[in-house]
Formats: sequence, structure tokens, C-alpha cells
Amino acid sequence: MSGGVFDSAAIDKKIAEKEALTSEPGFWSDTEKAGRIMNEIKKLKSRVEPWRELLKQQDDLEAMYELASEGGGKDEVAELQNMYNAAKAEFEKLNILNLLSGDVDQNNAFLSIHAGAGGTEAEDWAYMLSRMYTRWAERHGFKLEVVDMEEAEGGIKSITMQIDGEYAYGYLKCEVGIHRLVRISPFDANARRHTSFSSVYVYPILDDTIDVNIRPEDLRVDTYRAGGKGGQHVNKTESAVRFTHVPTGIVVACQSERSQLMNREIAMNILRSRLYEYYREQKEKENSKYSAEKKEISWGNQIRSYVFQPYTMVKDHRTKCESGNIQAVMDGDIDAFMDAFLIAQWKGLPMDSSADDEKM
Repeated sequence: MSGGVFDSAAIDKKIAEKEALTSEPGFWSDTEKAGRIMNEIKKLKSRVEPWRELLKQQDDLEAMYELASEGGGKDEVAELQNMYNAAKAEFEKLNILNLLSGDVDQNNAFLSIHAGAGGTEAEDWAYMLSRMYTRWAERHGFKLEVVDMEEAEGGIKSITMQIDGEYAYGYLKCEVGIHRLVRISPFDANARRHTSFSSVYVYPILDDTIDVNIRPEDLRVDTYRAGGKGGQHVNKTESAVRFTHVPTGIVVACQSERSQLMNREIAMNILRSRLYEYYREQKEKENSKYSAEKKEISWGNQIRSYVFQPYTMVKDHRTKCESGNIQAVMDGDIDAFMDAFLIAQWKGLPMDSSADDEKM
């Protein structure tokens, strides 16, 4: 349990240091700071305690193996197999979590989807992707809320969702890039095959431990009426808010709440998250990550293809991970793609998303 991407001794040391702070006089007088430190302790413990529980399972497994080896019946052998399967599944889960060791991997996330060129067909694909991530969040018991959406006749032009759950950002960052759909278009009277594209980008929701300075003079603020398909769903007041960060050109918006004050708060959180990513990538000179959203949403830039016809296949071009059960994938079963990406990233494997475009 030490070395590599996981060092339990180092984590135990951090826990001890932070727990020592809780014994200092006046610790609880600053409730905000105390709450932040207690949350940090909880996060650190969540990294080591599951492994210690797994070691206990290993001891139980060894004891059961000895019992089964000494003439145990079918019941003992079956129980041994069940215990082994459970321990193996937990080990694989914890192994993936160890790869999510970044500063904000445990955080909640904002996920944005933008339809590419192609009108109705692309707008429907953007909607299908939003449904896929909604189902994924439901599978994990995460909370999801739409904070901004531009609807269209064929589906949506763009959508931003807030997804709350442990390691939401760590998992969803694997989805950043351009997603390609190939199918017989339901909007084409001649039943021809169409290719559509949508881009996905993910930002961590920041807590108070990470400071992002936003100067008021760098912001342009616009208010407007929330969009919709009409009727009672259209806000009659200018409650929707759009922030433009002039130095970077980053634009964010929120129209999910009836209160302009609430929309301002959510939009500011989104802006802080996007600026955090922007400045981090600038500092690390890894602009290729940030440019994923700025790439042309078209052929040759996709990270993953979803083929409905003439065969069914979902393939990630970065890791070559694939699935023939496209319905399950569209219902949110995308963990295998995320795990493959995290493992390949940890191993430092090359991930050229354009290498096998022509095969799809």
C-alpha cells in the first residue's frame, strides 16, 4: 500500500497533521475554516480506509480457502467464489480511484455539450449525449441539474449541467472532446446515413480552498429573459445571466433559476471553474487539453464514435476500448471507456484519437 500512485504512509501523515489542528485552541471559532479542514480529513480517510477494509477481506478469504481446501463441501466452495468475486470487484474499483489523485478529481463538475454543424441532426445528437450523461449520473447516484440550455427544434444547441457526486470531475474529465454519431437519420425522408458531431467539455466545481481571482472590471454582465419553447416555460423577467470574462473571452450563462441573484451565483461558480482550468493549462503549457473544446466539431477530431448503422459499435479512438452494446452505452454504461482512459493516461500510453478514423 505504498509507492506508485498510492502512498498510505504519506496520507496517514497528512491526516495526523490536520487532526492535530482540530485540537488547537479556537479551532471551532472559525466555523468555515474548521468545516473545510474536517472535509479534507474526510477525503483523505476515504482514500485509505477502503484499502484497509479490503485487507480484512483478504484475511477472511484466506481463512475460507483453507477451510474449503480441507475437505469443504459445495457450499464452502461457492461461498469462497462469491467472496473472491466481491474482493476482486472492490480491488478493481479502488485501483481506478487511485488514479484519481488530482487536486480537484474528487470535486463535483460542470459538463457542457455543444452541437456541431448539421442543424437538426446535430441538435438531436447533442440531446442524446445529454441523456447519456444523465443516465450515467443516475447509475452512480449522483445529483444532476441543468443550469443552462439553448433548445432547438431538433433537440439542443448547447447545454451545461451540474453533476454532484464524489469523483464526478475525475471521471467526467475522461469525456472531454468531440463525439461522433453515425446512423440512418430519422429526419431524412430518403433514409440516408448521416454523420453528426458534438463537443463535450468538463470543469471542476471549486471549493473555497482554491482561489480564483476575478476582477469586477474584467467582467461584462448581460441579463436577458430565459429561453424555452414558449408558454409557461418562458421566464417573463430578465432573470437569466451571462458573464463575459474580457481578458480570456470565456463566456458563461445560467438561466435555471427564477431568481437573477441565484443565476448570478451559479454563473460565477461556472466562470471560476473555467478560469481555474484555463490558467492551470496555461501554466502547465498543456494547451492541447484546453483546445479540445475549440477544435472544429467535425471529422478527424473525434475522441469516440457511436455507430448505429450499418453495424452497432461504440469505439474510443484514444484507447481502442469498444462496445457492441450501443443501447447500454446510450443508457449511461460508459464506465469502461472512462477506466480505459485513466489507465492509459497513468501508463503514459499514446492516445491518438485520429489513428483509426477511417476504420469507423
